[in-house]
Order: sequence, then C-alpha cells, then structure tokens
Amino acid sequence: MNFKEQGQGPAVVLIHGLFGSLDNLGLLARPLGEQYRVISLDLRNHGASFHSDEMSYPQQAADVLALLDHLALDKAALIGHSMGGKVAMQVAKQAPHRVSQLVVADMAPVAYPHARHQNVFAGLNATLTRPPQSRSEAEAILAEHIEIAGVRQFLLKSFAKTETGWGWRFNVPALERNYANIMGWPDADARFEGPTLFIKGGESDYMLPAYTETVMAQFPAAKARVIAGTGHWLHAEKPVLFNKLVVDFLSTGG
Repeated sequence: MNFKEQGQGPAVVLIHGLFGSLDNLGLLARPLGEQYRVISLDLRNHGASFHSDEMSYPQQAADVLALLDHLALDKAALIGHSMGGKVAMQVAKQAPHRVSQLVVADMAPVAYPHARHQNVFAGLNATLTRPPQSRSEAEAILAEHIEIAGVRQFLLKSFAKTETGWGWRFNVPALERNYANIMGWPDADARFEGPTLFIKGGESDYMLPAYTETVMAQFPAAKARVIAGTGHWLHAEKPVLFNKLVVDFLSTGG
C-alpha cells in the first residue's frame, strides 16, 4: 500500500474516497502535521497502491491494519472522507483497540443507492474504449457523460502519463465490478464505542436525519457537526472550518 508521512506526534491516518488518492486530504494533512504524525494513504485500486479484483470493506480495513503493523503503530486516529469514511468505520469495528479516535467526513454507515456514479463510469469507460493521448482529450471525452466540471477535474487528478502512455491511476474495471460493495455496508451490527465525530456537508445528501438512529446504534459515542454551505467535498470547500473541527476533536480526546 502506497503512503506518505509528515510531522511527528500521535499518529493520524487520512483515508480518501472513491476515485481519489492520498493527496485529496492534503489541506488537512498540512496543519495536522504541526502536531501529529500524519499518514496519508492510497487505498487498493487507487493512486500508486496495488490493484486487486476484490474490494470489500473488511479487506480494505485489513489493508489499513496491515499498514499500521508495518509502521509499528499500536493505535492511531482515523479520518476518512466518503468511501474512506466507510473504510475508517470498518477498521474501528474490526479492531477497536487500534483506533484512538474516529472522524468520518460526510458518510454514514448505511448502504446507498447504486445509481450515484453511473455517469462517471460511463465517462471513464469511454476513455478506455477511445484512449486519450492528453489530459485535454480525456476531459473532452469525460464531458460527453459528466456535466459538472468540478467532477471532471477531480477525476483528472488521477489521469497520468506513464511509460506505456496516458491512463488512470485507479483501477476502473475493478471499481466498477465492486461498486455494489463500495455503495453497500456489510456490518450494521458491530459497534465502535470510542470517540467518534461525524462531519456533514450542510447541502449534501449523504448524511440524512433518517440515518441518525442507525449511526448511534453502531457508534454510540458519536458527535455530529454540520458545515453549512458545503456539499460532499466539505473539506475542500471550507477547509479552515473543517480543519478546526478536526483539530479541536483530536486535541480534546473526543
């Protein structure tokens, strides 16, 4: 598993979301690095990490635990956004003694509808059918399927030139095959009773009031904060406020 470190102090692991990479939480990693040992990672099938045909949450949680073992870390705080939030929650459930604090950004421990990313996969698959020879060509192909420019630009962060030509760092076929797993939630019964903070984007529909009872059943010590005027990418839209909520939570022990 690919990762990078910065800073010294108690360990904090940052976990990106679907189609992302370890740089996605960079606006948080920098200030955290002043007080903590920050480990940013690429999940399997993303960034420079290994590719795999399998991608369940228990498997991804095992990847994170293996990285903690590799770094000789008995315990760490986990911060995950979107799919990374589900990975972080799964780690906390599988190995609660390894997680000091848990922060989940705009994600709930529930199964979501399977239609959220159909246009994204349509665009990505179009680039596999007609391999682009430049970033601008890739964006033009994506634009045939993905209307929102910000989504295209986010995806293109993982479009890079290699020795064999331009291509995606994330494993498009594996992500599509495992999409039901990614949108699902395998473990609604196990609990993590440690300090937990959920941060919601005020305009996002990923965390709904209807999920509150489900969240509290699985994370009974959970607190929630809402950042008004933000969507799913709350950490990028209002980084100063997001970072303050995280730092305050970590520094007070939850």
